[in-house]
Amino acid sequence: MRILNKLLGALTVVACLIGLAGCVGLEPGYKSNRAKGYYVVQKGDTLYSIAFRYGMDYKSLAKTNGIKPPYTIYLNQKLSLKNVSLTPLSDSGPNDENVSRDKIKKKKAKVAKKRPSKSVGWSWPLHGEVLSKFSLSQPMNKGIDIAGKKDLPVLAAADGDVVYAGGNLRGYGKLVILKHENGYLSAYGNNEVILVKEGDFVSTGSIISRVGRSASGKEFLHFEIRRDGKPVNPLRFLPKK
Repeated sequence: MRILNKLLGALTVVACLIGLAGCVGLEPGYKSNRAKGYYVVQKGDTLYSIAFRYGMDYKSLAKTNGIKPPYTIYLNQKLSLKNVSLTPLSDSGPNDENVSRDKIKKKKAKVAKKRPSKSVGWSWPLHGEVLSKFSLSQPMNKGIDIAGKKDLPVLAAADGDVVYAGGNLRGYGKLVILKHENGYLSAYGNNEVILVKEGDFVSTGSIISRVGRSASGKEFLHFEIRRDGKPVNPLRFLPKK
């Protein structure tokens, strides 16, 4: 009986360790249950940052949850992640071209002025050696890493609206996300400081942040381009060096 009790105790310890291991890597306060298909909005979230986190099309996420432009979300709001399309949705109308200030608010959202429609013209956000190229296989990199000294200016790669500026997406450090025409987003991670705020409109070449240093001591900019929520290879869009 004593041996049986010891065995049961050992199994209990193992089970607890497995349970703890399953929790390793979650962000503090990260109220998400992907398996059950929902996400609870946290301070600093925007609809775009949530869609970015899960590789979803923000228009599809908004449609699933009955959220209309300018895509305002609220603290502790429960968003369904079920049946959210990972493929593009057609634009619902002119409002999709407005600046979408979906930062969590308690007051009525303000709709910014409409921007002129035009195709996206890309430029390099930072001139430096490409340290790590785009790859959707292992080791995965959903963008490119560009070498640069700490505090060098990071430039907007195209005209766009700032739809996220913060640091609550794990693995990206201080992150800026810009929304462009035709369903494109660009993301700028591992910043030392962010110089823009959500709702700003920036022109190509505008300084939006400064290069940071990672926990491992490397100085670089992480840059991504996404089309309708899906990562695409930035080197296909940026001018040839």
